[in-house]
Amino acid sequence: MTDTATLETIRWDKGDLIIIDQTLLPNEFKEITLATSERVWEAIKALRVRGAPAIGVCAAFGVLVGTREKKPQGLEETLSAVDATAEYLATSRPTAVNLFWALDRMKRVAHEAANGGTAESLVARLEVEALEILREDTELCRAIGRHGAPIIGDGQGVLTHCNAGGLATASYGTALAVMYTAHENGTNFEVFADETRPLLQGARLTAWELARAGIDCTLICDNTAAQVMREGRINVVVVGADRIAANGDAANKIGTYNVALIAKAHNIPFYVAAPLSTFDLAVLSGEDIPIEQRDPKEVTHGFGVQTAPEGVSVYSPAFDVTPNELIAGLVTEVGILRPPFTENIAATFASRTA
Repeated sequence: MTDTATLETIRWDKGDLIIIDQTLLPNEFKEITLATSERVWEAIKALRVRGAPAIGVCAAFGVLVGTREKKPQGLEETLSAVDATAEYLATSRPTAVNLFWALDRMKRVAHEAANGGTAESLVARLEVEALEILREDTELCRAIGRHGAPIIGDGQGVLTHCNAGGLATASYGTALAVMYTAHENGTNFEVFADETRPLLQGARLTAWELARAGIDCTLICDNTAAQVMREGRINVVVVGADRIAANGDAANKIGTYNVALIAKAHNIPFYVAAPLSTFDLAVLSGEDIPIEQRDPKEVTHGFGVQTAPEGVSVYSPAFDVTPNELIAGLVTEVGILRPPFTENIAATFASRTA
């Protein structure tokens, strides 16, 4: 069995920010260096790096890249460069809250370091913080896997949508961490991966990851999920999330809501796996989560091939929101949060700040 932890989506190598270009998978495995803030912004926007946790980690290093790129002189210019870079990177994608969480954390650290420090010490502190965010992400994903693995029983079928594996985080994944850990524990199960239109993250990325890890995986079209549930081949659904509201409503890749409704109709438990950094307590419900709209050409000219008539109208939201009443549990690094979500989410965060 391949050690899934060896998949490093994001690396910081002697001052260079290196990522796996996920737009090329599964046909080509290629790492690229993001040497400017513009390259970091483009990589996030174009989905070269994707998945809420991975976006957050990449953005943290992006602040460091952008600050160095500006070659600021003195403490005041350095602090200004940090703020400007963070503000710029925040415009790349609107839904994944980990992006803003990481940028705010880097800005806070920079302002703390500026108090009595020097420009050099501030930049050094930024590097330490970005590396800490990277380390934390790997540890959190392992913890999510440990807490979530028991929801998969021996001989069961698991359905997942989009990609919430190592490619969506620093190395191990969220929803797929549950499967990786169950697999490492000796549980035998089969994963059904939705292809996830229009960009096929399930087909290109999840199927690639699971095959690499030696996990039994069957790829299905998005519109096949109901049929395999009806056939009794699915026992549990596990997906990731890009933002979770204070009441437990969860935004994830478009099509996730469909899966949750179908799972409910077949009495199949539907779980969302995500770190606490993906929770946005300032958003009371999923109705207030901003939903990114994607380029219509991703639908009409997918992967460069025209599949629709010229000029046709396209509606292509990148995400949808699954209401909390369809969710059996939220798998986090501190355990599985269950209904009533508003109360249990609030209590979880309160206990961490007490």
